[in-house]
Amino acid sequence: MIVTIDGPAGAGKSSIARRVAEELGFEFLDTGAMYRAITFGAMRAGIAVSDVDTLVRYAARVELDWRDRRIFLDGEDISEEIRTPEVTAHIRYVADPPAIRQSLTIQQRRIAEGRDIVTEGRDQGTEVFPDADCKIFLTASPEERAERRRQQLLAAGKEVTFEKILADQNQRDLEDRMREVGRLRAAKDAAVVQTDGLTPAEVLQRVLDVVNASLPELAPARPRR
Repeated sequence: MIVTIDGPAGAGKSSIARRVAEELGFEFLDTGAMYRAITFGAMRAGIAVSDVDTLVRYAARVELDWRDRRIFLDGEDISEEIRTPEVTAHIRYVADPPAIRQSLTIQQRRIAEGRDIVTEGRDQGTEVFPDADCKIFLTASPEERAERRRQQLLAAGKEVTFEKILADQNQRDLEDRMREVGRLRAAKDAAVVQTDGLTPAEVLQRVLDVVNASLPELAPARPRR
C-alpha cells in the first residue's frame, strides 16, 4: 500500500511522513534524498550543473536504492554526504529538468513496488503514484511556514529575518508551481490538511485520521504516548 504526502516547502511533510510511517508500520521513502543523491553524484563526477544533457544521461544510468532510511548510489551509502550546503545549493538544477524527474519517477516506483510505503514530496500523488491508496496534501499559509522556518533557524543558532525567509519561500513556491513536470499541486482525489495553528501532534492525528478512513482494513493508528 502507498500513502503519499505532498505539499509546499515548510509544510512539515518529511517529519509527519516519517511519524505516519512509524505509526502504520510502513516504510518511509524520502524522495528529496533521491534528488540529493543525483546532485551529489553529478557533482562528484565533475558534471557542470549547466550541462543539462549530461545531467539527464547521468540520472538515467545510475541506480538508487532506499534501505533502512538510507540512500545508496550504485550500491554506495551516501546518506551523510548528501546533506552538505553544497548539495543543497545545487539541487534545483537536478530537480527542474523534466527528463531527470521522469528518471527519478521510474526509480521511485521501482523502490516502492511490493512495499508498504509512506512517501512525501511535491508530485507523489499526482505524477509518481497516481493510483496510491491514500493521498494527502499537507499545507499551511506562507506566513505560518516562514515563521516555522525562522524558528528552526533560530534553534540552530542562525538569525534570518522573517521577510527574507518569506520572500525566498514565495519564490520557491512559484518555481515549484511552474515546473513543466512534477509541479506543485494537490491531486484531485487528495485530502487537503491545513495545519495553521496546529501542534505537530495535532497534525499527525489529522493525517492518521485521513489514512485510517482511506484504508479501513488497517487497524486504526494512533500517536504513541
